[in-house]
Amino acid sequence: MMFCIGVWTVYVPVHAQQRVVAECTVIYSLSAAGDTSADKEWVESLKSSTKMVYIKGFNSRSDLISPAFTQSTFFDKSNGTAVVLRVLGNNKFITRLDNSSWNKLNIRFEESVLTTSAETKTILGYECHKAVLQLKDGSSVSLYYTTAIVPSVKEFEYQFKDVPGWVLEYEIRETKGRSVHYRAEKINMNPVPASKFEIPTAGYRVLN
Repeated sequence: MMFCIGVWTVYVPVHAQQRVVAECTVIYSLSAAGDTSADKEWVESLKSSTKMVYIKGFNSRSDLISPAFTQSTFFDKSNGTAVVLRVLGNNKFITRLDNSSWNKLNIRFEESVLTTSAETKTILGYECHKAVLQLKDGSSVSLYYTTAIVPSVKEFEYQFKDVPGWVLEYEIRETKGRSVHYRAEKINMNPVPASKFEIPTAGYRVLN
């Protein structure tokens, strides 16, 4: 559907139904780019990386797995708390965040402006609409989202919590020229084992 307001044109995708998905696994591929030679090491650190997202009811888990490090973020929608695990070589760290700390960690995404367009593309069989999220620090996120499905836990991707659907592809562009591109390569709607949300503590150093 298209609305015209003065000289502005606003496109609003219209769908008969939107399915809330409470059990699924989504695998994203990653690629990175930088403008300077100094970015080479950073780009290499993300080469062959993947992102895995697990949704189960009010819980989510997001794993970023690269040759250089692994980071897992567990988020509980029922109380707005999170746990972040980081593994760098033989070093393991754990950070626990209450709701206030979680919101503070994501404060850079507050007051972001989402601009949608009529452009679409198909990803994994889902029609996806293009949008650009402009952050107050000057960086931006170009994204494609489908309105056919939406995760039961949206806040784990804090920057996308107000996007009206599931973001299946996006590119983060920083003001200093770096960019990271994510694209969903597989969606599995099978139930996720509860063991995926068990948080290990042994061997982890606590970081505040």
